[in-house]
Amino acid sequence: MKTLLRAALAAAALSAALAMPAFGRMSETAPPAPTAPAERARLTVSVIGNGPDVILIPGLASPRRVWDRTAEQLKGRYRLHLVQIRGFGDDAAANASGPVLEPFVDDLAGYIRDSGLEKPAIIGHSMGGLTAAMIAARYPGLLGRVLIEDSLPFIGLIFSPLATIDAVRPQADALLKAALAAGPQPQNPDDPMLATMSATPEGRKQVMQWSAQADYRVTAQLFHDVLLTDIRPELARIQTPVTVLYPHDTVVGPVAYVDSLYAGAYAGLAGVTLKRIDGSRHFIKLDQPERFSEAVEAFLADHGG
Repeated sequence: MKTLLRAALAAAALSAALAMPAFGRMSETAPPAPTAPAERARLTVSVIGNGPDVILIPGLASPRRVWDRTAEQLKGRYRLHLVQIRGFGDDAAANASGPVLEPFVDDLAGYIRDSGLEKPAIIGHSMGGLTAAMIAARYPGLLGRVLIEDSLPFIGLIFSPLATIDAVRPQADALLKAALAAGPQPQNPDDPMLATMSATPEGRKQVMQWSAQADYRVTAQLFHDVLLTDIRPELARIQTPVTVLYPHDTVVGPVAYVDSLYAGAYAGLAGVTLKRIDGSRHFIKLDQPERFSEAVEAFLADHGG
């Protein structure tokens, strides 16, 4: 029964991300004014502020505006590189069809290299956190430090600790096929499964607003890509210091289960720092903004910023 529930939650997360309702303005406060985005095949990057370089990567179906609060917090002391994957707030371009995750990882690593950034800190949420870990594993020496907000090296672990890519593949393929065939679908904002995204109605509404801008094709493909990505065998290659923030409340699961899930998932990463943020769900930054801000400050202080 628990396995079925976790599978349902994963499918519901995809359904929530694919939902396209409109809820009015996204925010009452204007975001920081960035530079003109740097154009790359799979992503754009807006740069704001001055100081040591920090890269911020959103998660699935999220635009760069998810980092508005963090950008306001840091822009006076850091040069922020606000990433947006094409299709999540702008035209899908090269991401409109075919695999997205691996090309996105390579393109972002290319941006870091081509921009001459020297060991920047990188902060990623969900799929963005997975991206950060993949870059750290595959491009040694490129990054200075990694902060991951609620991401697993293999999302299949929410189904079972014994899950494999081959076991997950039939469900992943079926979800992708169904999502692409159905197109954009309306979603009930009161669906209880949406509660997995945020602990508050305001947070869930904000997530739905961001999702409303996303191209459903890119969302569906990236979810498929993430489901079929397991970087646990690569974790031992990471030499960069990594901190993982993970959420807990009654919807997320019993505390012992949550602790063991993340500890087991990152067991292959020597020296990883795991920090549980209680009273939060998938979007920690929305549910516990002060604690998230404090964690970011501690992370960057360790980075030498």
